[in-house]
Amino acid sequence: MRIHPLVPSLLLLGTLSFTAACSSGPGGPSGSAGASSARPGPTPDPSPVRSVDPSKIKGLKIVSDSSENTSCPFATSYPDVPGAEAMTAAMKKYVERRLATFRSESAACEGGTGGTEGVELNISHQFLVASGDVLGVRLSTHDPSGAGSGLSATTYWYDGKAGAYRTAPGLVADDSRGAFLGALKDRLKGREGVDAAALDDTLSDPASRAAVLDDMAFTADGGLRVDFDRGDVGVPAAGALTVTLSKETVTPWLSAFGKRVQRQTVTPSRSLDLGATHIPTQAVPTHTASGDDDTDCKRVRCVALTFDDGPAVPETATLLTHLARYRARATFFTVGQNVAAHPDLVRAAARAGNEIGNHSWNHPDLTTLSRGQVVSQLNRTSAAIKAATGKAPTLFRPPYGAVNPRVRAATRLSPVLWDLDTEDWKYRDADKVARTVIDKVRRNDVVLLHDIHPTSVAAVPQILRTLTARGYHFVTVSHLRATL
Repeated sequence: MRIHPLVPSLLLLGTLSFTAACSSGPGGPSGSAGASSARPGPTPDPSPVRSVDPSKIKGLKIVSDSSENTSCPFATSYPDVPGAEAMTAAMKKYVERRLATFRSESAACEGGTGGTEGVELNISHQFLVASGDVLGVRLSTHDPSGAGSGLSATTYWYDGKAGAYRTAPGLVADDSRGAFLGALKDRLKGREGVDAAALDDTLSDPASRAAVLDDMAFTADGGLRVDFDRGDVGVPAAGALTVTLSKETVTPWLSAFGKRVQRQTVTPSRSLDLGATHIPTQAVPTHTASGDDDTDCKRVRCVALTFDDGPAVPETATLLTHLARYRARATFFTVGQNVAAHPDLVRAAARAGNEIGNHSWNHPDLTTLSRGQVVSQLNRTSAAIKAATGKAPTLFRPPYGAVNPRVRAATRLSPVLWDLDTEDWKYRDADKVARTVIDKVRRNDVVLLHDIHPTSVAAVPQILRTLTARGYHFVTVSHLRATL
């Protein structure tokens, strides 16, 4: 599929400038429940959780997947932390199940038989605590094809001391469950949309109770915040509900694990040790650009390779090595939550003469968001990029290529689409991806690829080798625009 890359904006890019307007650095958005404008996720209350800097987690890998098909849009991510394999497996199972259901029910997705089309699935992650011997992660899901509002969240917990995965109810001691549930009922009864009898039935039944008590985390001051999805304990019209129990109230009811989570949330240790027998170390390329690119795209054949959704471990590092070998430059449209996890890879890409662009915080369809949500998605990501590289981006690629006047008006970043879609997200075949570019590329094309897929990265050497032999020069999007 060819999408015109907004040619009229080529001459205007030089007049555009951008100043990041963000209230927090990259550490804040990744762990703060106060970022209400970043869908998906529950509506926050005045009791935010403490922020976590994911770049400090040794061996962290973000497992991402996405499509660029506006008829079958999805983006998913979850963290893989050494030592927490059982917890990673639980998140993987959930994500793969939701994605399989989404694809099977969408008529526009390959193999889909349902009637929905163009409805977006988005699953993003947030670290709640990563300290001492405990790890906590919230997965937030946006799936309008489901029941209720389509927004839901689940917290996953890992106990490094016991070497065990825990669900949210495991934060509370078994012999204190009655007192804990009684306190929840007291704080929920009387709220708009909550039926007391139905609430008692829900919290009395073990299966129903486990389903609704799946999102619990400690606040920065040690209180326990319990979030209920819309319709969990009240009529859907009442919206999502939150109960926060103070530290003084909840501490006597906590399990031994819950008390360690509380302590590590309030006073985090300097390191995380989950008992992993091996923590992989990611080598970060040290290639440095020799100077400004002096390629004149009016005189020679140019092509702009662009890579979306990263940075990814180890794929982005491998890709940077391929590019440096051919003295090729590219543009990376990065996802903010991945930039926060791997700022060293973003710095390495910029140091090697590549351009870093903005691809939103967690890859939602921006055209479905309010102006404030669009601003949050883009500004948080720009702030993370600037923190990593020292330079704010000037370009953004809207997820799925979906952009409208409201999105354009919400930012001074210049939108970039593409001419050649390799569909590498669909075809995980390195040779097919390489042949698509080699056979279809034209002079001055902007080519869409993804550095989260090993097969796409593996296709790059063949692309670089063949097109270099044909006289092509590999430049950034901004350089291509500036020299045409």
